[in-house]
Amino acid sequence: MSLTLGALCVVGSAVFSLLKPMIIGNAVNQLAQAVSRGTMVRYGLLLVGAAAIEGVFLYLQRSIIIGASRRIEFDMRNDFYGHLQRLPLRFYQEQRTGDLMSRATNDLASVRMLIGPAVMHAFSSLLVVTGAFVMMLRIDRNMALLSLMAVPVVAGLVKFFGQRIHVRFRAVQDYFGDISARVQENLSGVRVVRAFTQEDNEIATFKRMNREYVERNRSLIRLSAMFYPALHALIGLMFVLIFFLGSRKIIAGQFTIGSFVAFQFYLGRMIWPLIALGWVINLFQRGMASMQRLTEIWNEQGASEAESGLAGAHAIRGELEIRDLTFSYGGAHSALRHVNLRVQPGQTIGILGRTGSGKSTLLSLVTRTFEPPHGTIFIDGRPIETIPMRQLREWIGVVPQESFLFSESIAENIRFGRAEASADEVSHAAELAGLTSDVAAFPNGLETVIGERGITLSGGQKQRTAIARALVREPAILILDDSLSAVDTSTEERILSALRKVRKGRTVLIVSHRVSSVKDADHIIVLEDGTIVERGNHEALIAKDGYYADLYRRQTIEAELEEIA
Repeated sequence: MSLTLGALCVVGSAVFSLLKPMIIGNAVNQLAQAVSRGTMVRYGLLLVGAAAIEGVFLYLQRSIIIGASRRIEFDMRNDFYGHLQRLPLRFYQEQRTGDLMSRATNDLASVRMLIGPAVMHAFSSLLVVTGAFVMMLRIDRNMALLSLMAVPVVAGLVKFFGQRIHVRFRAVQDYFGDISARVQENLSGVRVVRAFTQEDNEIATFKRMNREYVERNRSLIRLSAMFYPALHALIGLMFVLIFFLGSRKIIAGQFTIGSFVAFQFYLGRMIWPLIALGWVINLFQRGMASMQRLTEIWNEQGASEAESGLAGAHAIRGELEIRDLTFSYGGAHSALRHVNLRVQPGQTIGILGRTGSGKSTLLSLVTRTFEPPHGTIFIDGRPIETIPMRQLREWIGVVPQESFLFSESIAENIRFGRAEASADEVSHAAELAGLTSDVAAFPNGLETVIGERGITLSGGQKQRTAIARALVREPAILILDDSLSAVDTSTEERILSALRKVRKGRTVLIVSHRVSSVKDADHIIVLEDGTIVERGNHEALIAKDGYYADLYRRQTIEAELEEIA
């Protein structure tokens, strides 16, 4: 409705824009016969009135159409961000954050310019050009048809330059994404940059990239700088030609001065929108280049959502079964091979193995961070791929190996696990995670605001905050992915002691490189090159005298040496 109203305003502004040359031409004819105050005042008021009404319509068309384009941009930005939230982890492993930010800002702005100003000026220019040509035909058919000679030339220039502008603008936007990604990586990894004294090298690299970005923009500007003067030169030649022919007709008595003046004004009304059309084509090419970049993201498939009749309040027992699971990331080597595991509700499973043995991959498949092969993982006897993602994530609480915290208070980071958690529940989760003594030393307790990515916290404090975030949601299945690696042994024991109480009635998967983290688990498996090579409880695995027993002996000796030291 708003766009229809905006289109009517465009029509209104075009009509009154085309009335002004007619008023001026009639005024010139009247004044050529006899100059009078009344004639001047009458035509002056008519001209001012037409300009004022045109201005009102111009204001309304801009307000309505540009406003609509802003609302469309608002919706597109929300849709783009929502789509990013639904994309699988695989997508983010292949994309750079800075480039995605560039698409969400610069490219969306270019699309908004295409939807708003470009459409508005294109429609307005089309109406004015058509109307001006009709009025020129009424004044002098031959000169009007002669004026059409400029149209194919203008169209050729627009096509020639428009295609090249599209290509160069796409190159500019792509490189801006590269720069954004470089800056984002440097700001996120500022500690590493300074630790290795690479500030000067990074500054030099940024200068080089910035120089390349400027050169690409200059290439685009040079093309635009050739485009518009070429149009202006063409228009100037057309005006000279019409002036020459019109003046000859005036001398021959075939043309009145007023008609000649009106024709010149209409020629201007017809030609200048063609220049505006060149600017519109520029916007169109930029907008289409940006839309292609956005479409590349929108075409990415989000995580599949199974909706086969699962009620939101469906109870979960927490039984987990893995049947002959084989998985690879796309290469020839399988990260997991023929894994079979059955976890009864309420059981705690420990998972050990060397780096690269497939421990984290197994947990990623259970949480559907990566999609497992169909019919290989079951919860309560139900294939995991048939469970809606939102429902699955509500059942599972995950403490990842790399703890990511937001630039909020500690309480808000914990509440991220369950937004409606009360202050007492947040405090209890922090206590279970072993954060109580640390929080007491903070100036505002749990309300202390931490820096970006939790930069003001130690590694152990970050991990314990992440544990509290998982515990506050009271999940049926709790997954700890080497989440105690950054804490000392005494803190680890304190957290494990608290978790023993929490684990009751919950299915728990604990991945660790420390035997102390898993030795009291109901069942322990050892992964080697993606295959389970040992399984059993602590005592049974010690008796087997394999990898687990060897690791236990080595870590026991290391702990004794630390106590002596």
